[in-house]
Amino acid sequence: MAAKKVAAYQIYIGTSGYSYRDWRGFFYPPGLAAKDMLPYYAREFNFTEVNSSFYVLPRPQNLEQMARKVPDGFIFAVKAYRTLTHERGDSLAGDSRQLRQALQPLVDRGQLGAVLLQFPFSFRNNQANREHLTRLKELLPDVPLVVEFRHNSWVNDAVWDFLQRHELAYTCVDEPALPGLVGPVVRCTAAVAYVRFHGRNAAKWWHHEEAYERYDYLYTPDELKEWLPGITYLAGRAHQVFVAFNNHYHSQAVTNARMLKELLAGV
Repeated sequence: MAAKKVAAYQIYIGTSGYSYRDWRGFFYPPGLAAKDMLPYYAREFNFTEVNSSFYVLPRPQNLEQMARKVPDGFIFAVKAYRTLTHERGDSLAGDSRQLRQALQPLVDRGQLGAVLLQFPFSFRNNQANREHLTRLKELLPDVPLVVEFRHNSWVNDAVWDFLQRHELAYTCVDEPALPGLVGPVVRCTAAVAYVRFHGRNAAKWWHHEEAYERYDYLYTPDELKEWLPGITYLAGRAHQVFVAFNNHYHSQAVTNARMLKELLAGV
């Protein structure tokens, strides 16, 4: 299928989180206060993922304060709280309701791009887990949901049909070429399309002492060029495409986000 040229505003490029202390001296000025990181980041980028919401359910005032620090048109993707994706227990309904309430300031401002449902490798394609996805759609019916799978049992035509039927966006991922992982599959299953770059640090993906080691990777221009046809294809089908770099160690994500913006400008 021939990729058509798309307007740049349809593609939002940013990083998975922005408030990393180890970005000082690389992206942020050495003495920049944490409270000033988001406004500084938003000078250059028009999109970011909120990662803190995975660990602590946000409150509406938290996201309201964040929205006030960025220009109009800046978009947030909010990672779902861990009970929705990893623990999946009795608090699902209540936590989903609380998350939805917290999102309201972003919804009101038109600044919510998506809620990211990032599932672990142990989340396999089976009836119970498909039912869990449909339950989440029922609990969060009016916000865009994007689903990131890690296990390759989800990569098949029946899953694409399932996701389309329930208006769930598939998250395309770049990660190490290791057995069991989903691989660089490009699919558009909803009005929003999503791509996440995790790096290709195969040696540290499963075996690392610190969490950041998994994402310690800097893409080359040629590696990013591999994704240009796929991202352009997504932009031709979705209303919005969000591309997030999660190779965050020492702000390598910023370097690669800049690089991808330049590459797409030439498409």
